[in-house]
Amino acid sequence: MPEGIRVLYFLNGGASTISKAVHELNEEIRDKEIRLIGDDGEQLGIMSADAALAIADEKGLDLVKISPQATPPVCKLMNYGKFRFEQGKREKEAKKNQHVVEIKEIRMSPGIDIGDFNTKLKNAQKFIADGNRVKVSVRFRGREMAHTDIGKELLERFADQCAETANLDKGAKLEGRMMSIFLSPKTGK
Repeated sequence: MPEGIRVLYFLNGGASTISKAVHELNEEIRDKEIRLIGDDGEQLGIMSADAALAIADEKGLDLVKISPQATPPVCKLMNYGKFRFEQGKREKEAKKNQHVVEIKEIRMSPGIDIGDFNTKLKNAQKFIADGNRVKVSVRFRGREMAHTDIGKELLERFADQCAETANLDKGAKLEGRMMSIFLSPKTGK
């Protein structure tokens, strides 16, 4: 894909940028006047792009346009290959350190036995300890819809059992044949 081209895909009515804008380098800079910054950060003044390119060639560095919207545009002398490598390293490190919070779901029925309830409770506590949110839901089938209060008591008991490690985000809410609550990990650990 040629440098400087952005590819846009339209998803659900919105645009999503696939490739990032690439800096203009050396001969690609066609401005009459530019503000030049040296490789050590010192201001070298306003000059023509050709003069700046001559200085870059003399020092064995690349001329990179870092602020195209400024008047005049700002360019810097740098080793562009090294700059891209360091930038990639920083992005990879940032990606490695981030944690994506998932929503895990625990499903039960109103007639759940104590052993199964405790197993589901342990799984929920493990998910919360890993830093994920948990959606606990009770599904009502057939005549069970007449006894939604049993499901509500079950969910409240579940939330009470997890109270040490989790906060109750949303209380018991009936949607169709499912009643659910949301639990999220407590921040102060």
